[in-house]
Amino acid sequence: MKAKNCLIFGGSGQIGSFLIRKLTKNNLRATVVTRNIHQKGLKIKTQANAGYIDIVEANIFEEKKLEKLFSSADYCINLVGILYEKKRGNTFKNVHSVFPSLLAKLCKKYELEHFVHISALGVNEAIDSNYAISKLAGEKNILNNFSKSTILRPSVVFSNSDNFSTQFMTLLSRLPIFPLYYSGKTKFMPIHCSDLTDIIFHILSNGSDSQIIECIGPEILSLKDILEILLDLINKKRLLIPFPLPVAKFSAKFFQLFPKPLLTEDQLKLLKYDNIPSGKYKTNSDLGLPSKLNFKDEVKKYS
Repeated sequence: MKAKNCLIFGGSGQIGSFLIRKLTKNNLRATVVTRNIHQKGLKIKTQANAGYIDIVEANIFEEKKLEKLFSSADYCINLVGILYEKKRGNTFKNVHSVFPSLLAKLCKKYELEHFVHISALGVNEAIDSNYAISKLAGEKNILNNFSKSTILRPSVVFSNSDNFSTQFMTLLSRLPIFPLYYSGKTKFMPIHCSDLTDIIFHILSNGSDSQIIECIGPEILSLKDILEILLDLINKKRLLIPFPLPVAKFSAKFFQLFPKPLLTEDQLKLLKYDNIPSGKYKTNSDLGLPSKLNFKDEVKKYS
């Protein structure tokens, strides 16, 4: 029987690498769309055996080019997301709201079996964040356009190639003091990439009767807990100092001037809100897929 084809957007990132390996090892083909095949193609190719992966170069807003890909797809998976806005049209609205709406419409037009979209945990609560507002609008657009959609809202996703723990470890190794925004009390339930990709594969294989699923790791950690774990792993002692909100805002204004911002004003707003289940939706544990990998044990492997 011919292997079913998964059309993946955002496949060159950390989740994409784990997902491509998971899908292709289970006899599914992956068609991965990337903006720059010369820059990303080799990395993507190494994630699967020849014959199970195709790489297509396209801008995510080249609608006619994208539409051709849907005619041979069975599933669509959208991993595309940004943490800060860039030039050239990479706004929260375009990436998180307009683009998912386009994918959902194409899924409906070509009668795909399922659409899985990665959103973010806590977006319901963070009503003053442009990031969260755009994510919620994208979710609404998807559900209005294609009923066979599942939206996954993960907490912080980590792995050996994330931009979360590795960047924190780099900063903690270099800075004598480190700011604690909101006193470091914000709560997270970090989920490992492999646990998240297990959830995606389960949904593609079994379907889902839940349109929104909150995806969480096995433990609740505050921001301060996370920093202390990372300090212990790199064998450093640092002063973790709570920043008053005016100072925090000033530091965010400064950090967001960097080409790859360490912190933006919008991300500072997000940090006000706990990144844990809302209680309004099913979690991966309710699906019978509790996360196996905890944060401390896994980051030990790449510290």
